[in-house]
Amino acid sequence: MKTEANAALQAESESKCTTPYQKRTLFASTVGYALDGMDMMILGVCFSLISGSFNLTKTDLGTLTSVTLLGAVLGGILFGILADKYGRVRVFSWTILIFSLFTGLCAISPNYECFLIFRFLSGLGLGGEFGIGMTLVSESWPKNKRSRATSIVALGFQVGIILAALTVYFIGKIYGWRWVFAVGVLPALFVAWTRKGLKEPEIWQNLKNQNKNKIAIGKLFKDPRTVATTIGLTIACAVQNFGFHGLIVWMPNMIATELKLPFKDTMFWTISTTIGMSLGILIFGWLCDKFGRRPSYILFLFVSAVSIWFYFQQTDMVILIIFGSVIGFFVNGMMGGYGALLAEHYPTDARSSAENIIFNVGRGIAGVSQVLIAYLATVYSISYALALLSAAYLLSAAAFVFLIPESKGKELE
Repeated sequence: MKTEANAALQAESESKCTTPYQKRTLFASTVGYALDGMDMMILGVCFSLISGSFNLTKTDLGTLTSVTLLGAVLGGILFGILADKYGRVRVFSWTILIFSLFTGLCAISPNYECFLIFRFLSGLGLGGEFGIGMTLVSESWPKNKRSRATSIVALGFQVGIILAALTVYFIGKIYGWRWVFAVGVLPALFVAWTRKGLKEPEIWQNLKNQNKNKIAIGKLFKDPRTVATTIGLTIACAVQNFGFHGLIVWMPNMIATELKLPFKDTMFWTISTTIGMSLGILIFGWLCDKFGRRPSYILFLFVSAVSIWFYFQQTDMVILIIFGSVIGFFVNGMMGGYGALLAEHYPTDARSSAENIIFNVGRGIAGVSQVLIAYLATVYSISYALALLSAAYLLSAAAFVFLIPESKGKELE
């Protein structure tokens, strides 16, 4: 009895301590996702500058966003499977190299068609990076800190948004949009660091030692309960991406075109909203570990649905900037939970596949939806199109109520 008590105390003590390896995985994954965010958001923030070079329309913006996200779907499927087979760290490096290279090539695009192709190819790398980094952290951190750890990784994307806004403001406005994309090659310099001395998670290494690191994508659909969970999580990821990209890509364009406000106001709105998103992510990760995944998501989804409908009826820039932080808090705060949420429903031999496939299929659905927003923005207005996002959050809430089981405190298999 005493031995069991001592073992329990030791396990509790270990769960409170953060090891150097856990810190390394967390930092590598967070930096990777920050570069992902910077690459993805440069397009939205820089669109008003690009459109002049290629004479682009709102529909062209929607197409560029959709093509990037659809590339991410294919990249997510491919690299997620490869990470389960060949290891998280190795494939993680490949994804960063790919999106760095093709983002840099966007800078020398001679026309819209080439730009479109390079965005698709950069999307392949972007799609692979998210799930692998989240898997790496989920498999390295204890269950009572898992959601908070993955929320810090998600926070990296918000840092990337701010970097994108600052890069466009200080480089794009002076030297042109091509130099902004040229900065995108810099992530390649981080690849050597991410691999140096960083080992594979023990849970995956044990799988490899038993020669069980096979392609196991079928485990996402192994029984009716798992199929329902996979469908529910895909709906949730689609809504998350639809809402986020609808807000962060189209809102700056609305400020510049419909409200006829200066470019600097776009930057202020982006930074204000991103600060709200960052706080939301950190708090949401804590809520998930404290109270559970399902209640935290359902609360944030209902608040998001109501707040979005109210927000896009506003036209005063001061209100838009101030309440941008509030809406960002709820709309994107939920990103703090997806890394842990997706990891907990699938075994190690299919975990990276599940993280990447489910999240990036959601990205793809959101990508197609961007064309719908572009159409509605052209026929009616951007504010009208974005107000319709509120209905999508109610759909996601229903998925958590009826399809997605609670997984708080679950041991990874």
